[in-house]
Amino acid sequence: MSLTLSDARIVTPEGTHDGWLTIEDGRITHVGHGPAPRDGHSLGGRYVTPGFVDIHNHGGAGGSFPAGDHDGARSAIALHERHGTTTMVASLVTAALDDLETAASSLADLCDDGLLAGLHFEGPYISRARCGAHDPALLREPSPREFERLVKAGRGHVRMLTIAPELPGALDTVRAAREQGVIAALGHSDAGYEQTLAGIEAGGSVATHLFNAMPPLGHRAPGPVAALLEDDRVTVELVNDGVHVHPAMLRLAVRAAGPGRTALITDAMAATGMGDGSYVLGTMRVDVAGGVARLAEGGSIAGSTLTMDAAVRRAVRDVGLSLPEAVRAASLTPARVLGLDGEIGSIAAGKAADLVVLSGDLEVAGVMKRGRWTVEP
Repeated sequence: MSLTLSDARIVTPEGTHDGWLTIEDGRITHVGHGPAPRDGHSLGGRYVTPGFVDIHNHGGAGGSFPAGDHDGARSAIALHERHGTTTMVASLVTAALDDLETAASSLADLCDDGLLAGLHFEGPYISRARCGAHDPALLREPSPREFERLVKAGRGHVRMLTIAPELPGALDTVRAAREQGVIAALGHSDAGYEQTLAGIEAGGSVATHLFNAMPPLGHRAPGPVAALLEDDRVTVELVNDGVHVHPAMLRLAVRAAGPGRTALITDAMAATGMGDGSYVLGTMRVDVAGGVARLAEGGSIAGSTLTMDAAVRRAVRDVGLSLPEAVRAASLTPARVLGLDGEIGSIAAGKAADLVVLSGDLEVAGVMKRGRWTVEP
């Protein structure tokens, strides 16, 4: 079955053009400029972007990925898909090793079903001084052999590990992760500049929510931020909810790293789409007020209630990115991190038909997953 989408403003990494595209058997077959050569489904001049790719997400709609519950996870996936995220990695938080194995094994079922693109262990190998909303009592020193247990529990679906490079055993664990095809992300770290460089040299290639849960940028002690921004091998995650990072700092990061190394993430937790109240993230109780999630004890930021469409709108309106730059940071760049940029992340012939239709004010008007509308425009 063939479908033509016409009267569209197509957003690509190179820019935006008026045009059309055709879809057959779940894939984009043609992308054109100007009027479509045949009648199609008119989008009335609305934007079409690739589906968003979220590589750091803890849940939503009341469901929490760290709980490992299938029903809750499916609810979270569905919520974020309605907001344009068609590819998602489920992030776990620090927990007892047995509990991490159990959650990973459970969520691997959803990876097998194609609902998740993989698993991310954010902890337990992180700094006590920068643990944020992670339970400090459950932190562990990195161990390649122990991490292999977690990888086995994930049955081939573990995609990322966040680790503090200054910890004993961290560099060996980074190397082991890379050897097993797992992305090593540096974060929740109290490392200095040189220690962060050592982590990058060992194979660290992602900065877990840059600026957050790490020493600040300093002119005499540049710390991890400078090391992560200046190295072309590193993709930096940014939580663009107006709470985690000031727009000026996000602007600075994008200018330093460029859209090609900047990945917007949500760091969303169970409260996303649910409103204010009390929730749980891993073993920690979280209070949400005014849409901001903080630990009930201590007040540390505890994830977000962000969706990716809101992150894109904020990137354009508050940060000053062009729409193609913002969309690239929400799609192609994170797809490249996962090694999926040949399949998803941009609108091009041969790629999967994962698409988002945006109104003129950048609200989601339609979502397509593998050629099927999940939100009809």
